[in-house]
Amino acid sequence: MSDIFREVDEDIRQEKYRRLWDRFGPWVMVLAVFIVVGTGGYRGWLYWQETQAQASGEKFQLAVTAAEGGKFDEADALLSELAQAGGGYPALARLRDAALEGERGEKEVALAAFDAISADSSLDKSFRDVAALRAALLAADTGDYDAVADRAESLTGDTNPFRASAREILAIAAWKAGDIGLSRTWITAIEEDSETPTDVSRRIALLNDVIVAAEGTPAATDDAAVEGGN
Repeated sequence: MSDIFREVDEDIRQEKYRRLWDRFGPWVMVLAVFIVVGTGGYRGWLYWQETQAQASGEKFQLAVTAAEGGKFDEADALLSELAQAGGGYPALARLRDAALEGERGEKEVALAAFDAISADSSLDKSFRDVAALRAALLAADTGDYDAVADRAESLTGDTNPFRASAREILAIAAWKAGDIGLSRTWITAIEEDSETPTDVSRRIALLNDVIVAAEGTPAATDDAAVEGGN
């Protein structure tokens, strides 16, 4: 008797499965097709992206090589082709194009280009910070400390990855402008930062030596020495 019940129960289950398949089977097949096509399309898109990125990288390197060889027009043409590229290549191309203007001797044009990049909120902050740093470096050539500070001071925070370079530029700009006290302030900030790169520390130590040779030690140091002697 129990065998009959099991057979009936099995028949009922099979009938339920058949009805479910009749009702939902076509949709399951459609979903399966979409999954297969979607997976293939996604992998194809990834491959296309990788291929485009590789081509853009090669084009950018060709532009850099052309610029280093003095072929500025060729470099310009290659960089302009990256304006619609994917990833960060359009921003890199703008930065390199601005640098090209400086290498041509067009300092004001380069400065304006770097300023435009640093003010472009659509770009990643790292690109904008690099542009601001390059603009500050160009502005330092004029000897106008305020022009440098307007561009570099925002980069001097304790967590900014470009703080050492920004402080170095500000120290040099202050020294060139004749503000020795302010230059020493930036030098101290660099010296007290344990994460300052070795090359920056070495250059700033040379600047400090030049200042000490010309101006002597800071007044505060002299006062401390007098108090110590008393």
